[in-house]
Amino acid sequence: MTADLPYRPCVGVVLINPAGLIFAGQRLDSPAGTPPAWQMPQGGIDAGEKPRAAALRELQEETGVTADKVTLLAKTDDWVTYDLPPALLGKVWGGKYRGQRQKWFLFRFDGQDGDIDIAKEHPEFARWQWMTAAALLDGIVPFKRAVYDQVLRHFRDHLA
Repeated sequence: MTADLPYRPCVGVVLINPAGLIFAGQRLDSPAGTPPAWQMPQGGIDAGEKPRAAALRELQEETGVTADKVTLLAKTDDWVTYDLPPALLGKVWGGKYRGQRQKWFLFRFDGQDGDIDIAKEHPEFARWQWMTAAALLDGIVPFKRAVYDQVLRHFRDHLA
């Protein structure tokens, strides 16, 4: 039963440039024939890892942006959760989780666009761009839209 499954501990990163625009990556695994899905860097927290360390690791793994090129501006106080849609239950994360429980971090990007490198060994994104919060909300997969809306409202004073 879905309600018996735990949430996967996870972090998310809202990376903004000096203009307050948000880094968004176009997911590589968007199904053919559907509009491209955009998202911010995110990923699981390893055993024994602190959320901030996980956020910096995920940021580097997915974008090439290192800790020395960002400044922490804020984080969510509470964990934000979402449930997977029924069609994905049992298909992702080995069927062990009902969704994710996320701690979100807002970082200002202090580097140059050339410091961003999504061509990784295990890439997540086909391409990336800086987006407004409204454009990002329009491009996110529907089941994550409420989470993104909540997180972006939390950080709204820093966004374009």
